[in-house]
Formats: sequence, structure tokens, C-alpha cells
Amino acid sequence: MSKVWFITGASRGLGLEISKAALDAGDKVVATVRSNADALQSQLNHNDNLHVVLLDVTNEAQAHDAMSEAVGKFGQIDVLVNNAGYGLLSAIEEASGEEVKNNYNTNVFGTLNVIRAALPHMRKQRSGHIVNISSVGGLRGAEGWGLYASTKFAIEGITETLAIELAPLGIHATAVEPGYFRTDFLDTTSLTRTGNIIEDYADTVGKMRSIATQVNKKQPGDPKKLAQALLLLVNADKPPVHLPLGKDTLQNYREKTANFHKDIEAWHDVIVGTDHDDVN
Repeated sequence: MSKVWFITGASRGLGLEISKAALDAGDKVVATVRSNADALQSQLNHNDNLHVVLLDVTNEAQAHDAMSEAVGKFGQIDVLVNNAGYGLLSAIEEASGEEVKNNYNTNVFGTLNVIRAALPHMRKQRSGHIVNISSVGGLRGAEGWGLYASTKFAIEGITETLAIELAPLGIHATAVEPGYFRTDFLDTTSLTRTGNIIEDYADTVGKMRSIATQVNKKQPGDPKKLAQALLLLVNADKPPVHLPLGKDTLQNYREKTANFHKDIEAWHDVIVGTDHDDVN
């Protein structure tokens, strides 16, 4: 049976590749863009199974309207892919409050807007799958990426809890954690670099700025293969709550958990010694 997908941020990058893969699989796709719906229609060859909707995810009313339009067009929503978002490359101290708020408004509150718009329809169906595009940054912090990573850490917590709350209703939730994929994520169209640069961070964040420039368009991950992985994910009988994608993501996660275990071993007595004496 074909599925109906609702994909945010579908005009380029991972969103575009996921849309192509779903359409090639014979599924129906509601693809959202902030502007120029005609351009995306052309990119996707005016496919009869495609419906393009204008959506700024930070506008909650618009999210509900877009979801209602999608259900009106195709009758249901089987897969929601929350892909819209952008990066923020900055030391924690360097970014302004406005830059941080804007990043959260899109990456976190925008995602929540779309989830709240989709769930009444999925609950009515007693089926559906929410796929939140997180990041390797949602699993591990790194110099220069702490603020962006914090938005993805939020997505991780939201997704884990959704999976628990929605399981009795027949709805799945998965956080997908891509590593470095060869998209335009490191271009100025998808990545904000704070204008405030503090020289004391030259050996950490400064080096990361240079690395981000050097690896742009040379990232190891293949977006087309990621899209195929998502097809496998949404067609699985028992999809995972977490799906890290890319060897770099897996290596980063394993290094984090190994270091975490070392800290636990070193501080074990302190950790277990904070309960009341009457607790066994």
C-alpha cells in the first residue's frame, strides 16, 4: 500500500532527496516550502502524486492549515518528516540572544508546531510515523556547534517521549541522526555563522570554522542513500526510536558512550552515594 508523506523543508538537500525517493517508490508526497512552490513542482517533474504547500514552520496557524490541506488532498498522513531547520556555527558565548532564539524557533518550536498539527489526524487514524531529522549534534556536542546541537538534543528528548506516548495509539516516532552528508548544509543558505568572533576561541571554534569551509561539498554521506534508508525505516514493522546514519555518527556516538562509562566508573561511589540512607 502506498503511503502519504508530509515533508518539511523539501526544496533542497535532504528534504528534496527524501521527496524524490518517496515519489519514485509510488508514494504520495506533500512537500512544503517557504516560497516558490512552482520551482519545486518543476524539480519533481510535476508528479501527479506530489502536492506542494507553502509553509513557514514557525507559523503555527499555517502549520495547521497546511496539514488540513494535505489531508484534504490525499485523505490521510502516514509519514511526517520534520526536516526543516538550519545550522548555527558559533561559540556559545559568541552568539546573540536573537541568533539563538531564531535557531530554536525553526529547529525546535517549528518542529513542535508541525507535530501538533499532524497528531490529531494520526490519532484519528490510529496510525502514522513521525520522523524527526536530528543530527550527530543531537548525540554529542562539538566546538562551534553547541547551540545548534542543543536544538537537536531537544529533538532527541521530544522524539523519545513521543515514542512512549504514541505507542498505545499505533503511532511510531523516530529520531534520525545524520552525520556529515553532502548537501548544502554548510552553505550560507543553510548555515548561519555568527558575526561576533572572540579570538580566545581561535583554537577551538576558529578551527571548526575553517574545517566547515574545507569539507563543504566533500562530506562522506550520500543524501540519496539516506533517503533510501528512510524508505526502509517507514516500512519497518518495528522501527527504531533512534536511527544514526553515517559511519561518522556511529563513531561519535560510540566515543561519547565510552567516555560516559569511564566517568561513571571513576565517580561510581559519588553517583550512588546521593540517595537517602533508608533507600536500598
